[in-house]
Amino acid sequence: MVTVILVSAVALAGIGWALTASVRVGIFNARLANILADSSKAALEAQEAFDGSSVGSPITAETLARDTVAAIAAGGAAPVAVSLLPPAEAVPGAISAIFTDSAFWPLASPELRASAAKTPDQQVWQSVALPVAGVSTDGSDQGAPGVAVAQAVSLLSNSYVLVMIYDLTPEQATMTLITEVLALSAAGVFLTVVLVTWLVTRQAVRPVRQAARVAAKLADGALGERIPVRGRDEMATLAASFNEMAASMQNHIERLEDLSNLQRRFVSDVSHELRTPLATIRMAGDMIHAARGEFPPQVARSAELLATQLDRFDALLADLLEISRFDAGAAQLETERVDLCVVVGWELEAVAPLAADRGVTIIDDIPTSPALAVVDTRRISRIVRNLVVNAIEHAGGGPVWVRVAANDRAVAVTVEDHGVGLDESQLERVFDRFWRADRARSRATGGTGLGLAIALEDANLHGGRLDVAGRAGVGAVFRLVVPTEAGREIGEPPLGLALSSQDAEALR
Repeated sequence: MVTVILVSAVALAGIGWALTASVRVGIFNARLANILADSSKAALEAQEAFDGSSVGSPITAETLARDTVAAIAAGGAAPVAVSLLPPAEAVPGAISAIFTDSAFWPLASPELRASAAKTPDQQVWQSVALPVAGVSTDGSDQGAPGVAVAQAVSLLSNSYVLVMIYDLTPEQATMTLITEVLALSAAGVFLTVVLVTWLVTRQAVRPVRQAARVAAKLADGALGERIPVRGRDEMATLAASFNEMAASMQNHIERLEDLSNLQRRFVSDVSHELRTPLATIRMAGDMIHAARGEFPPQVARSAELLATQLDRFDALLADLLEISRFDAGAAQLETERVDLCVVVGWELEAVAPLAADRGVTIIDDIPTSPALAVVDTRRISRIVRNLVVNAIEHAGGGPVWVRVAANDRAVAVTVEDHGVGLDESQLERVFDRFWRADRARSRATGGTGLGLAIALEDANLHGGRLDVAGRAGVGAVFRLVVPTEAGREIGEPPLGLALSSQDAEALR
């Protein structure tokens, strides 16, 4: 709408300027033609009067000249002033200057007089500013518009310049009136364009805005929203197509939701149902494992493998049950104000045997001042334990750095290793369920592929975040950030998310 209005304004201004200039030139040329015809006739009559007279002295010549100038001023197109000017250089026997109004004397410029004297048979003219009350004609102010016409005449064998000055004020008034009419017409046309543009734009934009509102509601989950279809124009066709698309999306989303609900129920039901037979199998497995010393070596080894796989199966069922709680929205926090430095210290002590078995050194940077936060201790411990265990398993025998820091809004824990690392595609999927960066390694270590997914859900449940960064062959760093109070904005985390160059140098 703004574009149309601007283009219309520029176009109207251009057309108005062109019309005004054309009308001004036309009026001026028409008036100038009349003036030149009248002045030419007056000069011819004056010359005939001079030639037909029998004057013999300068006194009678001056009387004749005065009468002729007065006659010209009173007749024809009635110039506002008439002057008969003597030659520029003093000539014996020449009469003095004669003029009807001394106020107009300065308008006969020397250039105009000289040009007329050089071309006796031709008229010369120039535009002048006529003196009006309170307005000077010295160039500092502009008076009323006028035209000065000059032509050479002869009297007693001397050449004189006859100057006639005409007033163009009526033409100027006509031009002003025409300009005002054009300006009012342009204003009317401009307002009409604005109104029509507004109406057309409103009619065109209204269905688009309505479609945008419906699309926003669809994005918010109101799948039953539709655009009203009115008429049979292009917008109605668009609305009908949009409604068909929305209905198709609604059907697909509802089918996906039903399938997702079915999958969640299946996982939950299977996990619960497997608990009972697993308990029975575990009892039998524990008895066999306890008596493995009485068995042959091959049978004893089978008993040990049975116990190991039962532990792994039990952990998988526990993770599946936890995931089903998250999916069902049944996970609840049991919060208390605790010192996360102490919680991290507990977990480092718990995983110390695993680190020693893998030849991994854990380097901790835990402050002595408390890092207090209102959290679910069990879930935070599970996140820290999962991150540290993953770092130990993927550190490649190198050290693992664990850091804790806090500010007035959040507490952060980072776990960093410089082992196999993660590339960009792995970073995007590291929190996916059942996804493993190295399937062979995961099978060897017995992971379920759900640990990081559960850790992410635990962090989100606290209103926190779990981030990861890394490079393949260089290492990886995980950062847990939780607010100090429930519902508080985290703001800038106390610890950054980047591989430490000092740690990399120490590793080399």
